Amino acid sequence: MRRKNEEEYDDFDVMDLNGRFYHRKDRKNDSEGSSKTKSKSKKKKGKRSDSVEKTAKKSTNREFAVITYGFFAAFICLAAYFCYFLAFQSEDFINSSYNPRVAALSDTVIRGDIKTSDGVVVATSSVDSQGNETRSYPYNELYAHAIGYNYNGMSGVELDANFYLLRSHAFILERIKNSIQGEKNQGDTVVTTIDSSLQKAAYNAMGDYDGAVIALDPSTGKILCMVSKPDFDPNTLEANWSAISSEDDAVLVNRATQGLYPPGSTFKILTALEYLQEGNSTDNTFQCDGEYSNNGYTIHCYKGEKHGNETFTEAFSESCNVAFSQIGLSLNIDSYSALANQLLFNQSLPTKLSNVKNSSFTLNSSSPSALVMQTAIGQGETLVTPLHMAMIASAVANDGVLMEPYDIDSIENKDGTQVKSYSGKEYGSILTEEEAAELQSLMRSVVTDGTGSKLQSDAYTAYGKTGTAEYSSDENSAHSWFVGYAESGDKKIAIAVIMEGAGSGSAHAVPTAKSVFDTYFSESK
Repeated sequence: MRRKNEEEYDDFDVMDLNGRFYHRKDRKNDSEGSSKTKSKSKKKKGKRSDSVEKTAKKSTNREFAVITYGFFAAFICLAAYFCYFLAFQSEDFINSSYNPRVAALSDTVIRGDIKTSDGVVVATSSVDSQGNETRSYPYNELYAHAIGYNYNGMSGVELDANFYLLRSHAFILERIKNSIQGEKNQGDTVVTTIDSSLQKAAYNAMGDYDGAVIALDPSTGKILCMVSKPDFDPNTLEANWSAISSEDDAVLVNRATQGLYPPGSTFKILTALEYLQEGNSTDNTFQCDGEYSNNGYTIHCYKGEKHGNETFTEAFSESCNVAFSQIGLSLNIDSYSALANQLLFNQSLPTKLSNVKNSSFTLNSSSPSALVMQTAIGQGETLVTPLHMAMIASAVANDGVLMEPYDIDSIENKDGTQVKSYSGKEYGSILTEEEAAELQSLMRSVVTDGTGSKLQSDAYTAYGKTGTAEYSSDENSAHSWFVGYAESGDKKIAIAVIMEGAGSGSAHAVPTAKSVFDTYFSESK
């Protein structure tokens, strides 16, 4: 009986280890539920694992996509630049003077003409019945350095535009015909930025003096005239090559771009600017008795002139060496040097002109006081090119913004149709507007009350700085300098003039600059 009850008990209930009773069916359900829960848990874990794998795959795919699209974008950019290069820049690279393949073009093309901005042909080629080509220059020495030559090398525009002169954009059918007949095509014409009237005015005003004149349009950077003397006749260069190339006068050197000279008092433009930047006033006064000594070294004003008591502005307009040697000693030399670098000393000038020399400024904080005094008045070790000084004057005239100088305006085919043109390229601000305004005021005082008074005119307003740069112990051995600009309305011209051994800047360089200014502003606007 008891056994039966136990069996019946066993059929209905079971006791776990904790003494709790469960109905067998419930226990079975619990067991089944537990199995299901475990199964679900495994499924969830499986799903979670799948999710992690999918996330990892997505991340990997995303990385591959980023890399793929990155390379694709780079390829598109390179392809776009390649197309741009071929369309707009390739010719400039091909035109490099270092590209020997350009010369081969002369086998199929007659070298094109070169003309001024006002249409005067200054270089041309002719072909005789035997097919011999002759290069000629109708104006002989007048454009010798600006246009250059094409024998035993090249210079000037002949070099800068070599590729364009040997490329033909004549009518396609005409070129095909010439190709079939084995005849040469006519090369394109290079139109320069040179104004023939200004070139002639500058050349004549230089007279028999060696030196250079270069004038720029401050708003564009166009080179309006460029004269260098001594010069040569490019028509007879081949016949006289041996004599010309061996002359001590360095006739083939373009002094406008390659001549390095002490700047003389024109450098007081930089000294004055540094003085004002260091917080000094234009009302500060100086006493000039004709000379100033410091540490055993003495500076004299030109020919011992005594300026008496003068303000800073008067010292600048009268070009007083006594005042400016004292100013030099008061300057922070590191800051002075930084200003010179700001104005492009000790670096390549921003221009595509060939064979341009770099100006140099060597003063530093360890320099002796004598060298500081000399540098402040434009003597010492400082050397400049006329081009560089014209660029500084141009930036002053353009409120501190410098435009890169250039001498090629456009390219035309044989029929006069323009196939390529050039425009001004802004280098950037080498002066702030405030700095430019300060220099404009000082340079104007040189004309109204100082050494540049010969430039006063009703046709334009002139600004500038004269200079007398001594180059030997003989006080009469000096180069004559003028650096400045003139304006009338929106029309402006900047200029640098140096006349070797001519003496006072006011006596020689100023009249040369005036001749160029008068010619420029007499032309129709």
